[in-house]
Amino acid sequence: MSDILCHSLEAFQSTIEVMLVDGILTREEKRLVIKLASALNLDEDEPSKIYEAIRNGKSVKGGNPITLLEAKEIYTKVFEIAIVNASLSRDEFRVLAHLRDLFEIDDEEHEKIEAELREIVKEKFEDPNVIDKMLGTLRDSVNLVGDLFDVVRKKSTDGAKK
Repeated sequence: MSDILCHSLEAFQSTIEVMLVDGILTREEKRLVIKLASALNLDEDEPSKIYEAIRNGKSVKGGNPITLLEAKEIYTKVFEIAIVNASLSRDEFRVLAHLRDLFEIDDEEHEKIEAELREIVKEKFEDPNVIDKMLGTLRDSVNLVGDLFDVVRKKSTDGAKK
């Protein structure tokens, strides 16, 4: 049996918390929320319960266990929604970086997923320039946000040593 990375309710809650750092849930973030809830196989009422728990400062535990293989599938589905929206905000990039961290998706695995999505997007869109623009913008921005998370992690580690 594969190792369990996390559970669906906890993954959903932590991702929503990342989205709400600025206090606003944008239309684009809502698209990612809907896809994430679907990819995590959440029950119809679970997203609203989790949102309410966040508003009340409570943690939600449990849900379906997520293995590494399932995590990659979930990330791919959310990443695809992000790619289709060619002008992503910093918040959305932060969400993708969070999911990469949560699901232990390294640069090599991310590149494999991106290659798979490139083929999927090519089937949906005829113009290769559109594909390249979407993926190029996303790749640059995901790297930027990944670097931001690395800086935060380093500061946390350095602070713990003092």
